[in-house]
Amino acid sequence: MSYDLDRIYGNSAAAAPVSARAAFIKRTYLHLAGAVIAFVGIEAVLFSTNMAEQIIKDVFLANRLAWIGLMVLFIAGGYGAQYLARSRQSIGVQYMGLALYVLLEVVIFLPLLYISMNPQFGGSLKLPMQAGIVTLAVFGGLTVAVFVSGKDFSFMGPILWAGSFLALGLVIAAVAFGFSLGLVFCGAMVALAAGFIIYDTSNIMHRYGTNEHVAASLELFASVALLFYYILRIFYLSRND
Repeated sequence: MSYDLDRIYGNSAAAAPVSARAAFIKRTYLHLAGAVIAFVGIEAVLFSTNMAEQIIKDVFLANRLAWIGLMVLFIAGGYGAQYLARSRQSIGVQYMGLALYVLLEVVIFLPLLYISMNPQFGGSLKLPMQAGIVTLAVFGGLTVAVFVSGKDFSFMGPILWAGSFLALGLVIAAVAFGFSLGLVFCGAMVALAAGFIIYDTSNIMHRYGTNEHVAASLELFASVALLFYYILRIFYLSRND
């Protein structure tokens, strides 16, 4: 049914009937919620069973090049997950893409969560919860603002992607040469993540087809995860300054 609607209304939920557009938006945010719950659940299992600590010791602390390998895996895997999630051939393939991306985020978050929750490194179990609440508030505020405005923010795409490549270069350089990216960089990354949330939400309103809820939820999840990552870093760095 959704494929037929896409053909009739120009492959855009914005041109579809109100009921079809509302159903698409509902599916998108339900899938986003599912991805977030899966992420939190997997992380909880890894930390409660001490698997997270073992992975960090055996992989990240054992070999400095593992950090660069993780970056390469995350970037390549992220592109692969996005490709799968946008497949129009099989809904199963789309879900594989979303699941893959959730797992990639689980791995990329392990070191930060371990440090931020460990009193030995000046962390606290409260930090991820506090950062999560702030992330939810920022995401909710931006989402409401975009939906209320009804504007198309697709023009932000090139600016955001240019900022992303610049940030990626800085992160790789920091890992390779061993210098730290401080609060100013984290603040800039929070702004970048907020920009992506605005951009993604606008695309949900104006660009995605009614059957592309999995791809839309993956993009939103990626932006929310980026926002959470750097808000958590700000909380941790501020606590230890």
